[in-house]
Amino acid sequence: AVAKLDGTSRGGIALAIERELGIPIKLIGVGEGPGDLRDFAPGEFVDSLLEGW
Repeated sequence: AVAKLDGTSRGGIALAIERELGIPIKLIGVGEGPGDLRDFAPGEFVDSLLEGW
């Protein structure tokens, strides 16, 4: 399990693991607590990466 998608790395390692090993990303953490897990929505994730470009 990857515990965090770090904003500075832009989730690069999680995406690389998903692509290389075929392990899907199902949840992302948006905070520090267990209640901060959200379903992973690829489109929303890409939009957030491209914000400000």
